[in-house]
Amino acid sequence: MKTSSAGRSNAGPGKVWQPTQYSNLIRYVPSGTFFARLRVGGNLIRKSLKTDVLTVAKLRLADLEKNERGFVETRKTASRGRMTFGDCLAIFKGQTETSGLLKPAGKRYHAEVINSILKSWPGLESLDVRRISANDCNSWAAKFSTQYSPSRFNGTLGVLRAVFKVAMANDVIYRNPAMGIKRAKVRPKILALPEPQQFEQFVAELENGTGRFSKNCANLVCFLAFGGFRLSEAANITWADCDFEKKEIIVRGDPETGTKNWSIRRVPMIPDMLELLHRLRVERPDELPGDFVMRVRECQKAMDRAAKVVGMARITHHDLRHLFATLCIESGVDIPTVSRWLGHKDGGALAMKVYGHLRDQHSVAMAQRVTFALPEKIAK
Repeated sequence: MKTSSAGRSNAGPGKVWQPTQYSNLIRYVPSGTFFARLRVGGNLIRKSLKTDVLTVAKLRLADLEKNERGFVETRKTASRGRMTFGDCLAIFKGQTETSGLLKPAGKRYHAEVINSILKSWPGLESLDVRRISANDCNSWAAKFSTQYSPSRFNGTLGVLRAVFKVAMANDVIYRNPAMGIKRAKVRPKILALPEPQQFEQFVAELENGTGRFSKNCANLVCFLAFGGFRLSEAANITWADCDFEKKEIIVRGDPETGTKNWSIRRVPMIPDMLELLHRLRVERPDELPGDFVMRVRECQKAMDRAAKVVGMARITHHDLRHLFATLCIESGVDIPTVSRWLGHKDGGALAMKVYGHLRDQHSVAMAQRVTFALPEKIAK
């Protein structure tokens, strides 16, 4: 168990809570975790800071104290029957920032969405929420939906509704004015993926580009296509994650955010991946286990240029993940297995929805091999 020098002498035998030299900061002895203990608005608050590192705890304590005091001021305003959208937003932000259910990437997404709302609705922060009508919300939605994708619109709508729910929770309004807005219909993307020969030409064009990182861009494209990784996952795979003995790659994702579904997974190395990694090891013999396998984190501009030169449809980094899944299914790998390799947690439901047509085509092709005819008749 990690210990902190702060307040160590004050922790007597059998004591569970240990004070520190810092005001409002205490330590839970059994686990070593630091807690905030402060009085705000007459209420005693004790919350875990979810760390046993003192320097981190101090930073989180300052943020927590600021948020809690902001909540109290906003609630006072609400109790007087007036609350601006900005007041609601402040509470929502505080709840988001202190939530243990959201990963850092999710919190960043909320921040981006909030900025989009405020940018697209000038003066919204200062408006009294009681005076924001359903018509106002519908007018905003009509404009916003023309500027953003359906999925982004739906995500933003969800946040807008959540902010109004704060006002409802404080009894300032009794109906959510954004509830009448219809979610946009998200149409599945039609995949236009390159054929093997076309992909080969595409990679060659990337590698022979005139850019400083052309070869590294080609390596990233192959790495994504051969492993089905998300871009953030691929960028953080080190040589220590490549188990050549078991022919597997351990996918951990971003050190701060982890993989998308909070879990570490193992992806088998297909022959093309093995060849790629062996080549890179030969080219870079001095790299350490902790070094990243990929030397660039994205290469969309280079991909756009190469696709145009080759004459194929534009593809994104995420399309290379689709390309991996498609090739696996066309090669006979069952969808639940492909789903696990991709890191899905739904037992293959999403993969079935996206790639189900490939399974159907594969089934039809396989069915042509099934016959009751005798071998000699087949030979004729």
